[in-house]
Amino acid sequence: MFAALAASVDGYITGPDPNPGRPLGVGGDQLFDWYRDGDTPSAQNPNFRLSAPSAQIFDALVDRVGAVVAGRKTYDDSDGWDGEGPHPTAPLFVLSHRPAPPGASRQTFVGTGISGAIAAATQAAGGRDVGLMGSAVLTAALMAGLVDEVIIHQVPVLLGGGVSFFGDMTDKVQLTRLGVVTAPGVTHLSYAVVR
Repeated sequence: MFAALAASVDGYITGPDPNPGRPLGVGGDQLFDWYRDGDTPSAQNPNFRLSAPSAQIFDALVDRVGAVVAGRKTYDDSDGWDGEGPHPTAPLFVLSHRPAPPGASRQTFVGTGISGAIAAATQAAGGRDVGLMGSAVLTAALMAGLVDEVIIHQVPVLLGGGVSFFGDMTDKVQLTRLGVVTAPGVTHLSYAVVR
């Protein structure tokens, strides 16, 4: 299980004031400029043209995912991905105590906490990885000892506010660096969670 999120150098995964219709907040869209600033088309998403190193990393990560778990705020701010999901084929599991909205056929809403959402996603993933989306989901999964890897796509910008990558961490989590790949407009940092 892993999270791979784009973040500013000051640690934000959105700009200030994310909300429905503007899920990345003020200025947060620049966290994803690296999806469009290269000349290598993604094999996973034909709308993305990345640098060669970023395309290789992006496509490999997308290929690993068998299911996705996201929090309700991420879901709502992303307008529910129009009833689909953030991944082209993986089912979406939304951690929420509120019922699913109409038209959420590819989405499963789980109200039994992070462990329940991850258990359901793991079963649906068919032996592939579960990808985590959103600060609150990542933080809850880290605190429950359920995360294997954290990947930070660090973008050279300071946003000065927004949603923090790691939210409100209450426990110390030790990480071991797995790799660093520098690419135009982004540095890809991968870490294993030490248990």
